[in-house]
Amino acid sequence: MAGLAAALAATGRAVTYVAEEEMSADRAAQGWQVPPLGAAHLRFAPTSDAVREVVREAPEDSIHICQGLRANGLVGVAQRTLAERGIRQWVIMETVDDSGWRGALKRLEYRRLVRQWGPRIEGVLATGHATPGWLAARGMPADRVFPFAYFLPDSPQPIAQNFEPRAPFRFLFVGRFIELKRVDLLINALERLANEHFELMLAGSGPLEAALRTLAEKKLPGRVDWLGRRPIGEIPALMAEADCLVLPSRNDGWGAVVSEALMAGTPAICSDACGAAGIVQVSGVGGVFPAGNVEALVALFRQVIARGRQTPEARAVLAQWARCLGADAGAKYLGTVFSHVAGAATTARPVEPWVSKEIGAAPL
Repeated sequence: MAGLAAALAATGRAVTYVAEEEMSADRAAQGWQVPPLGAAHLRFAPTSDAVREVVREAPEDSIHICQGLRANGLVGVAQRTLAERGIRQWVIMETVDDSGWRGALKRLEYRRLVRQWGPRIEGVLATGHATPGWLAARGMPADRVFPFAYFLPDSPQPIAQNFEPRAPFRFLFVGRFIELKRVDLLINALERLANEHFELMLAGSGPLEAALRTLAEKKLPGRVDWLGRRPIGEIPALMAEADCLVLPSRNDGWGAVVSEALMAGTPAICSDACGAAGIVQVSGVGGVFPAGNVEALVALFRQVIARGRQTPEARAVLAQWARCLGADAGAKYLGTVFSHVAGAATTARPVEPWVSKEIGAAPL
């Protein structure tokens, strides 16, 4: 959310970003870096007392965006204190993984939470294509739920220059090697394309790396480039070298790598269990497949390979369209959402930027 906070501050709004710590050990191990906040003010609140102090000092007319509703730790402390003061607050949340028998319990719990917190919050910023409908099914009024995204910083994206159409079609995965990401499904699907001219780039690390290396050596000998864990600042350059990003996750609240790929002009394929599936569909390139369905994934692979490698011209058109996923677009959209709710009778309901923005000449 740092890019969005910086973009909001750049519009002249007074923005305070409150965090428990600078960076979790887990994120640091994945190569994440502390993001810049621009003119936004960073404040750490590592204890309940510190959180309450932040809320007590907040102006009466301030607006607060809090992460999630359930098992919220210190964020829950902030939400309760905000409710006590009667200050405007919003919730931002991703789709809940409600698969299996635990899913039924989660659905019941969120119905209770919506009843409890619904009257206390102005609205929900629902990240992920399925989240608005999921929340409505739990009882949240649809007119107070707004589709949202993880808007990324608007930084210039590298465009590949030395384009060679006869080079192998390059698939790319960026992320952790864990069961949730289903890299095994990706490898098994690509095995079905043995006669095609392609290679697979894998950037990341994780507990399944050894098993995945064994699987790849058996299924895709000589076709996998293991890039290792990369600092987050190097990811855009990797995106610019790829012809298609693949995120085959069993569940992903959003999937920021999808946004990064599109902003670099690289088509993306993801499962329908990824929150970013909606923007992939709107982009008109890549595609969305039912999570876990290897046949559907193979079919999408055949389609993107048949279209050919991503030319610099097509990449530039897609990257231009994908500016709708940038922090500046997100800040503008969020401002219209706040204005709409404050004067709902006089302002039209805002349309999310990836829908309202004309795709124009984006390749279809």
